[in-house]
Amino acid sequence: MKEDPVFSLIRKEERRQILGAEMIASENFVSPEVLQAMGSILTNKYAEGLPGKRYYGGCEFVDEIEELAIKRAKKLFDLEWVNVQPHSGAQANAAIMMALLKPGDPFVGFDLSHGGHLTHGSAVNFSGKLYQPHFYGVDKETGQIDYKNLRNTILSVRPKLIICGASSYSRDWDYKTFREYADEVGSLLMADIAHPAGLIAHSLLNNPFKYCHILSTTTHKTLRGPRGGMIMMRKNIPNPMGWKTAKGRHKTMGEILDSAVFPGTQGGPHEHTIAAKAIALQEVQTSEFKKYAQQICRNASTLAQALMDRNYQVLSKGTDNHMVLVDLRNKSISGKEAEDILSKVSITVNKNMVPFDDRSPFVTSGIRLGTPALSTRGLKEKDMEKIVDWIDQALSASQDEVHLKKIRKEVQTHMSSFPLFSWA
Repeated sequence: MKEDPVFSLIRKEERRQILGAEMIASENFVSPEVLQAMGSILTNKYAEGLPGKRYYGGCEFVDEIEELAIKRAKKLFDLEWVNVQPHSGAQANAAIMMALLKPGDPFVGFDLSHGGHLTHGSAVNFSGKLYQPHFYGVDKETGQIDYKNLRNTILSVRPKLIICGASSYSRDWDYKTFREYADEVGSLLMADIAHPAGLIAHSLLNNPFKYCHILSTTTHKTLRGPRGGMIMMRKNIPNPMGWKTAKGRHKTMGEILDSAVFPGTQGGPHEHTIAAKAIALQEVQTSEFKKYAQQICRNASTLAQALMDRNYQVLSKGTDNHMVLVDLRNKSISGKEAEDILSKVSITVNKNMVPFDDRSPFVTSGIRLGTPALSTRGLKEKDMEKIVDWIDQALSASQDEVHLKKIRKEVQTHMSSFPLFSWA
C-alpha cells in the first residue's frame, strides 16, 4: 500500500526541527511521554462535561486522567480551582471574558502593537469585536510598562476587567501595582501567563497568583507541554454578578468559568491532550525542570547582551524572562526580511512589531527571539554567543548565498550535537 505523503512531510518537519536552531519564543520540544499521550487512543473518546458529570458513557478512565491533570496543576501553582479543558490559550481567554463580561462591556488590555496578545482587545479578534477594549502600553524611552498611563486609563474607563500579560514583552510584571489599580475602581484582575508560566512555577519571576483573581495560560511554551490552555484561580472567589443556580444558590466563580468553557465556548475536551498536560505538569515539578527553567533565563540574558554588544537595539535593554525583542531599524532591515534570511541558515525566528512601529504587521520592524526550545536541547550561554554571531553574519551578508550556505552548514552541524530528546 502506498504511503500517504503526509508522513513524508512529517519526516521532513522532524528533520527541520532536529537540524535547526528553534528560536521562536512560543515554541518548545515536548518529551516522548507527552508525544505518546498525544498520539494515544484517548483521541477516540468524547467526554463533554466535567469528571463525574459527563454527557457520555464510558468516561471512567478519562475522568481519572483529567482529575490527575487538575490535581497536578493545583499542586504546581498552589491553587484552589483549575479547568484544564481549554483547547488553547485563546479559548481560555474567550471563556474568561464570556464569564465576566457582557457584549459591549469595557475592559483594559495591553496594546497588541506594544506586545499584547490578540485576545487582549485586538480589533480583528473576538475580544475587540464583542467587547469595548481600552489599552495601555510601554514608555517610549524605557520600553517598559507605562504605569502612570495604565492608572490614568483605568481611572478613566473604570473597566469591569483588567488584563495583564503579553505575547512579546521581555520584562517582569508588577502584579501588586496592577491589583492596587484594579481595587481603586472595583475591577477584576486577570493575568495571561501563557509565556512565563514555567518560569513562574519555579519562582524565577513575580508571582501573579497572589494578586490576580483569575489567570490563564497555555501548556506549551515554557511549561513544555502539549498545545493547549488552562484557567486557574488561587481562590474560588464568589461570582461578582450574583448569578444563582436553578435551586437559588449563588454560583462560585469556578462554576461560572466551567460553564463558559463548556458549553459556552467549546464542545468536547481533547482527552488525549489533557493526558499530555497531566504528564507535562508532573515533569514541571521536578528538580531537573527547575534547572532547565533557570537555564532558559541565563540563556536569554546572554542572548540579549550578545546582541547589544553587536549594536542591535534590544527593547528595554535586556530581558527578565525567556524572550528578547529586537528593533532592527538601525540595521536598515525589516522583521520579515530578517526572518526570511535567518530561515535560510536554519535559524527560526518570527518577525514582530515593536512599540511605535512604522511598518505594517505583515512586515514589521523587529524580530522576537526565545530560548525555551534551545535550552530544552541543552544549549548553554556559550552557544547563545555562537548563535548571535551566526545571526549577525547572516543579516550582514544577506545577499551572499555562498556565505549563507556556509552558515547554514555550521548551524546544522552544531545543532546535530544536541539530540532532540537527549533531555528526556
